[in-house]
Amino acid sequence: MTHAPALWCVGPGRVELRPGALGEGVAVDMLYTGISRGTERLVFEGRVPDSETDRMRGPAMEGDFPFPVKYGYCAVGRVAEGALAGRAVFALHPHQARFRLPQSALTFLPEGLPPGRAVLAANMETALTLLWDSGAGAGDRIAVIGAGVLGALTAYLAARLPGAEVTLVDTNHDRAPLAALLGSGFAAPDTVPGDCDVVFHLSASAAGLATAIASAGPEAVVLEGSWYGAGTTQVPLGGAFHSRRLRIVGSQVGQIPPARAPRWTHARRLAKALELLTDPALDVLISGETAFADLPARYGAILSDPATLCHRIRYDAPQDAL
Repeated sequence: MTHAPALWCVGPGRVELRPGALGEGVAVDMLYTGISRGTERLVFEGRVPDSETDRMRGPAMEGDFPFPVKYGYCAVGRVAEGALAGRAVFALHPHQARFRLPQSALTFLPEGLPPGRAVLAANMETALTLLWDSGAGAGDRIAVIGAGVLGALTAYLAARLPGAEVTLVDTNHDRAPLAALLGSGFAAPDTVPGDCDVVFHLSASAAGLATAIASAGPEAVVLEGSWYGAGTTQVPLGGAFHSRRLRIVGSQVGQIPPARAPRWTHARRLAKALELLTDPALDVLISGETAFADLPARYGAILSDPATLCHRIRYDAPQDAL
């Protein structure tokens, strides 16, 4: 057994199930994967910048950008052999029915975390990193621009800072109940609170970035966590940007923030992200589910649907190796 069915992006807007290398290490049968809509849409459309192809390579990825490429990184499976057989694990792995990874690359799910919710782990790890990079603290007025999965999880974490006033901002008014369930306020872009202490921008749009800059108070941080892919983005640096002495700070989950690097490892951060997912309220972020066998026919529509939060892929049973 050397291969298993996997999802491959084979051209702009085209995917297929093709053999994927099984890898080496502990055997795991996939239970669920999650679609990370923003990043996977850039891969699906062939919009990964040439300068970022090395940094964008994920663990167990096959192929090369732009195509063909086996991509994805939100995977939950069950160990299939040895003393650990039956244990549920999270791993950074593409959409594939079976795989092998070294045991060090597998993170066991904490007690109380259902495997179906654990597909949010990569996004929760990113949200935790954004919060660290922002310097947000107790009592701060905080705006989160963009109510996708990452924005929602960032608002969820920020709302748990004592006394923080958190507003999740989106053009889609249907996200207001979502914000309430996560403990945050909600606003449309034209009603965002002003003079915010920290603003997270996570909409990956020039309009969202303009809203973020406009809502920041003097000396405030605008934490830019969007991933735009290839192309350029207009940034409004006129008006009060300089007089307010604003700072736009980039954040990316690939590294541990410097202030925590002496104590935190990637493994410790991921374990904490999984622990933070034990709240059942976060099930609201799973916006749909598709069987793996049906994924090629549905993948493009899932990525293009603005209502998609985290779309979960279900692997009903171990599939025959190829």
